[in-house]
Amino acid sequence: MTADDSVQAAARFSEERSAEVVAATFAGTADPRLRAVMTSLVRHLHDFVKDVEPTTEEWAAAIGFLTEVGATCTPTRQEFILLSDVLGVSMLVETMNNRAGQATESTVEGPFHVVESPARELGADIALDGKGEPCLVTGTVKGTDGVPVPGATVDVWQANADGFYDVQQPELQPERNLRGLFTTDDEGHFWFRTIVPRYYPIPSDGPVGRLLEATGRHPNRPAHVHFDVRATGFRSLVTHLFVAGTPYIDSDAVFGVKDSLVREFPTIDDPARAAEAGLPNPFRAVHFDVVLRPEETRP
Repeated sequence: MTADDSVQAAARFSEERSAEVVAATFAGTADPRLRAVMTSLVRHLHDFVKDVEPTTEEWAAAIGFLTEVGATCTPTRQEFILLSDVLGVSMLVETMNNRAGQATESTVEGPFHVVESPARELGADIALDGKGEPCLVTGTVKGTDGVPVPGATVDVWQANADGFYDVQQPELQPERNLRGLFTTDDEGHFWFRTIVPRYYPIPSDGPVGRLLEATGRHPNRPAHVHFDVRATGFRSLVTHLFVAGTPYIDSDAVFGVKDSLVREFPTIDDPARAAEAGLPNPFRAVHFDVVLRPEETRP
């Protein structure tokens, strides 16, 4: 065998050298980050396949599953995000990219932020269907230095009293129900009226739901309000406000609960305060301050 033959043989695919041979084909990739990502992906994927040793039928079933996940996606449903969520990958990526320090901790965006929230005045009621237990949400957006941030946008969305988002029930809920885009005032304050959200199952009528059932896992999430907070000069933040004591607070199907994001929603029995807030008495209330990191901060 000549030297050239030896080089060519070394480049041939084999079970033992599969990852090495495939990874070598990315050597000419101009983008160094893409080259590193693809090389690592191939190495880990080939290690997984060698560990599991799937049959050809099992591998075909896996490809069929992913194909169905993609086919299940619609403008109002993102099954791939759901798959990432239930495997804990979404939370891992969020956690690594948002090591909080002094800032509010982040969590997953979830699959239901698929429409734009309407801009609303501070104090507006986002519960348009008249269902649920009235609730007042107040808070302040600040930097890690404690200075309030005026002009920050606070995008919120949540499930209704039955545990469904508006996009899941377009014929039953008003359009953009329980969604709102607010802008903090000169002192960084925000407030709005809503209802206490309910726990709910993630969509389980598709391939991800069948995966959970096959592995003996429940599909439920504890009650929460989503927040997406943005301000010039600060890193954007996607997080949740969780209702303390809600079912599934310790077994969230997408691993999104962090202790720092759990709050009590006490009942307020104060006619004067209820009248001031534009809510019936008694009502529930919660205060949730949001702390943003400066834009130049990196995890």
